[in-house]
Amino acid sequence: MAWNEPGGGNKDPWSGKGGGEEGPPDLDEVVRKLQERLGGLFGGKQPPGSGSGGGGFGGGGRLSTKVVGVILGVLLVIWLATGIYIVEPAERGVVMRFGHYVDTTGPGPHWHLPMPIERVIKVNVDEISTLTHKAAMLTQDENIVEVELTVQSRIQDAADYLFQDQDPERTLNDATVTVLRVVIGQSKLDYVMTEGRGAVAVTIKERIQNLLDRYKTGLLVTSVNMQPAKPPEQVKAAFDDAIKAREDKERLENQAEAYANEVLPDARGKAARIVADAKAYRDQVIAESEGEASRFTAILAEYAKAPQVTRQRLYLETMEDVLGNNGKVLLDVQEGGNSLLYLPIDQLMKQHQKTQSQTVPSSTAPSASTAIPSDQSPPRRVVDRDRRSR
Repeated sequence: MAWNEPGGGNKDPWSGKGGGEEGPPDLDEVVRKLQERLGGLFGGKQPPGSGSGGGGFGGGGRLSTKVVGVILGVLLVIWLATGIYIVEPAERGVVMRFGHYVDTTGPGPHWHLPMPIERVIKVNVDEISTLTHKAAMLTQDENIVEVELTVQSRIQDAADYLFQDQDPERTLNDATVTVLRVVIGQSKLDYVMTEGRGAVAVTIKERIQNLLDRYKTGLLVTSVNMQPAKPPEQVKAAFDDAIKAREDKERLENQAEAYANEVLPDARGKAARIVADAKAYRDQVIAESEGEASRFTAILAEYAKAPQVTRQRLYLETMEDVLGNNGKVLLDVQEGGNSLLYLPIDQLMKQHQKTQSQTVPSSTAPSASTAIPSDQSPPRRVVDRDRRSR
């Protein structure tokens, strides 16, 4: 049976009557109790008679000035804490205040006025960017050469990189193309393709950096690597032949230089030895001449003292030197003496052979083996030196 049928009594579940059941809660009462609790929590007072007509947070439900200050202080601290930032070692922090550049900060923790007053842009300054350019261009001697260039750069000034140039990478590319064509156009083909490649790369790096500094791009060129220049394919065979001939020339020059380095020291040594021998001979002759002059001076002094004795002595010494080198033997045989005659046959034979080898043999020349008759005495033509000295 339904609760509202006649004769069934008042069984309305929301009336709180009948059946001992309570009705639904009053919404106004719930709001009023919530206001009381909030007011007690924040220090507010509930005026008497407010009842269910409060209807909101007005009146005694308002927050006190102290609580509002605390809340604002907490919010301010949180807002200021959002300005703390950390810059990594490879980065630089660019601080902007209302869109205007203020400062550049290095690695480490920092603080700035939070948004929307200031903001920080972090820029990686250690990252290396690589730009490669390859093109065919004309040299000074009107030859076409293909050049490939690699340029490596990094950010040097973060503020200039962000604000001074609209597109720094494009500026770097344009500067590379311009400088490369100017430098190659001012160089000859042989210089670019051989020993001048390193010097050309250094010149290109300096000029690119000069242009980047003038445009304030904030970029720093770290290296410029230039690949070996190549001629066009149509004339590559002729260039290869020319390069081979140049290498052969260098090889032959190196061989000649090595031979010269081997021969010249030997010739210099021989020349030095000959000069030293000549100096030694000169010193020897000078010394002998000085000795002879000194000896003659001494003999002259003795001759002035005793001319006859000195003259006799010089004669005897001269004859001794002359006869001492003679191969003949002369004997002085006294009368009635029994002297043994000795003939040096071996010496005579040697002297005879030497004479015949130097002159034409004569039929009338006496033989070396001719014997002297025993009954004939040898001529007494040698004067006894001891007798003469007496």
